[in-house]
Amino acid sequence: MALVVLLHGVYGSHWCWALRGGAHRTADRLIDSGAIPPLALAMPSDGLRGDGTAYMRHGDGTDYERWILDEVPAAARAALPGLDASAPLCIAGLSMGGFGALRLGAKHATRVAAISGHSSMTHFAQMAQFVEEDPASFGTSAMEASVLDAIVAAGAQLPRLRFDCGLDDDLLEFNRDLHRALQARGIDHTYEEFPGGHTWPYWEAHLDDTLRFFGEALRS
Repeated sequence: MALVVLLHGVYGSHWCWALRGGAHRTADRLIDSGAIPPLALAMPSDGLRGDGTAYMRHGDGTDYERWILDEVPAAARAALPGLDASAPLCIAGLSMGGFGALRLGAKHATRVAAISGHSSMTHFAQMAQFVEEDPASFGTSAMEASVLDAIVAAGAQLPRLRFDCGLDDDLLEFNRDLHRALQARGIDHTYEEFPGGHTWPYWEAHLDDTLRFFGEALRS
């Protein structure tokens, strides 16, 4: 059984993907139909610092990156005896969570089987569009701010990668820029655009695409 970690966006919490996105229902439907292999979903909080943490290590030493990559999988294994340390890990997210999934999945490429982002921020600077607090107060490293940099640094170890964005989403051009930059570097990935905006109906609909993508990666 694989573990799929779903990361929420700004102002969200651990309940979002289930109660607003119906993630468990989508996974059950796809597993029951045989479209994807059995998997466990972990839908953690980002750490609940202010408006959002960006799933990064902050200047005060609080490490929200380690929380997602180390502590959440350990808690999932403790809760599910059938999930052991060798279980494949896939990571996905929306908006701020898309930034987290794309950056963390690439940075920790040897630990992750596949990555997916929905309506993703592609650079930490884009947090300023969503939070009331000054992102500079996070004290995060400028060297860790770019999804593109993380993907490029992963090189040949990059896991299978996909991301999508809605045609009415304010982050659309950032996602297009990332897609073009990856194309220019010959980095294999899947990028898709769909009708819709930065909304839960969009994310609920396209989690189906993410889980099917993960299923293909896990079966290959």
